[in-house]
Amino acid sequence: MAESTVETPGLRPTRVGPAFRFGQLFRSDFARHFGPAWLVMMADMDAACVIEAAQTGAQYGYGLIWLFLLLIVPLYIVQELAGRISIATGRGLGSVIRDHYSARWSLVMTLPMAVTDVVTYAIEYIGIAVGLEIAGVNLWYTIPVVYVVHILIVTKRKYTQAELPLLVVSGALIAALVGTLILSGVQPWSAPRTNPFLFQSDPAFLVMVAASVGAVIMPFMIFFQASATGIKSAELRASGFEVSRSRAVKMMRIETLAGAIVTEVLMVVVAMAFIRVHAAQSLSVFASAQQLGRVLTPVAGTASPYVFCIGLVAAAFIALIVISMASAWGIGESLGMDPRSVWMIYVVESLPGVLAALLIPASALINVVIYLLVFFVFILIGPMAMLGVIGSNPRIMGEDLVMAKRHRWIYWVTFVGVISTAIIAVAFAF
Repeated sequence: MAESTVETPGLRPTRVGPAFRFGQLFRSDFARHFGPAWLVMMADMDAACVIEAAQTGAQYGYGLIWLFLLLIVPLYIVQELAGRISIATGRGLGSVIRDHYSARWSLVMTLPMAVTDVVTYAIEYIGIAVGLEIAGVNLWYTIPVVYVVHILIVTKRKYTQAELPLLVVSGALIAALVGTLILSGVQPWSAPRTNPFLFQSDPAFLVMVAASVGAVIMPFMIFFQASATGIKSAELRASGFEVSRSRAVKMMRIETLAGAIVTEVLMVVVAMAFIRVHAAQSLSVFASAQQLGRVLTPVAGTASPYVFCIGLVAAAFIALIVISMASAWGIGESLGMDPRSVWMIYVVESLPGVLAALLIPASALINVVIYLLVFFVFILIGPMAMLGVIGSNPRIMGEDLVMAKRHRWIYWVTFVGVISTAIIAVAFAF
């Protein structure tokens, strides 16, 4: 790659090599646009996924590492298309479907997501409550306070204002989960249950495979990235900062790929951290900080429950905000609501989750985690199919961003692979 020069008034021209230009990328437009794709990937590692990965490690050790790493590919392919649609249209997915197809189809795509989100909210609130319980805070105090903080963040007038605290929390998520693995210790490959290429035909294993597939791409992720990318770009343009469509797509792809890799590596990290925590085969372990402490402390030390709970709180909090935004944006766009009125959806939709987290025993909610992740695959069929249809339409995407024939083949093969894998696993498991 050829060098270029940068001229500064009063100074001699300075030669700029590829390394310098790469550094400039992260100090200028990339840093400004960074956020939507990264946050939706961090939200993918929510409380439900942390619990699923921990149970995977407790039951099968390193056995599903191959699947977690393989799932980086479909995760990137689907979320890259969601981001590209947002850049091409400047609209959210709900609005695009409503404008180019029909309001009915838009509602069909968004309402199932909104219904399942109520259960997801409850699980995220419980994840936060369990994490804070280790500090002696009762959930009757924790959950209402978290609800208020959650609403204050999502009702910010600008998306970029809501995004900043979540980027900070994402760092805590990564540090805490990696710290849990360090405290528990990496098992040598010669130790029992460290074969990373395990496959079994028993129902329990197949359900875990289906849950892992369901965890990798959740319905809210498509709606969030398809809206947040366009919203942030519009806010940057309003402040006088704009880049070309091709440049925006390149930056989004880098961010999406980085997030996909980090998310699935975190799944591996949690599974590895729980390989010796056999008691975590029961999901009820995650219903209280005391139970977590009893199973983690003997294998990872007294600090481990605190470190893991920080990761659980961070994961649940990021997901709570992102899911709330995605669900409200999707519903609001489908109904053609004024964006200034969407805050009402944030407030009302979360309340059932708050009540469920307070009134339903935590162990009962935690026990639905794996089956909820499996169910997500079926909710995903409609939005993922619509994503492929929109991405292939040059009238919507423009000739520059429409999927080429090769990319369409890759996307639809990915679609069939993700859906059929989960359906086959469920069919054999039940």
